[in-house]
Amino acid sequence: MNIYESGEDYLEQILMLLEQKGHARSIDIAVGLNVSKPSVSVAMKKLKENGYIKMSTDNLISLTDKGYAIARKIYDRHQALTKYLIQIGVPEEIAKEDACKIEHDLSEESFAAISKQIK
Repeated sequence: MNIYESGEDYLEQILMLLEQKGHARSIDIAVGLNVSKPSVSVAMKKLKENGYIKMSTDNLISLTDKGYAIARKIYDRHQALTKYLIQIGVPEEIAKEDACKIEHDLSEESFAAISKQIK
């Protein structure tokens, strides 16, 4: 799975929208990531070409199995890291922001150790 950090952010946002609303649209992704709608369009085109998403005729976006696997991994890391940072005293909003910054680069070993700590 070789994908850039921004692609992971888009996939994670799509998963979050699917879980929260039951659907994902470009405008919702733009709002969620605080990016322009044209930026979302470019990203969706690349993600679709690489087999991470599908788009229906009414422009609803869904994840392929390949896209879901990446989105789930990143989203789970984000939630776990946020929880860990809050547990060690970081304010919630800062914890969420910091988790987003480190979720992509953290090694599997470090993430496993953090996961063990929060259980």
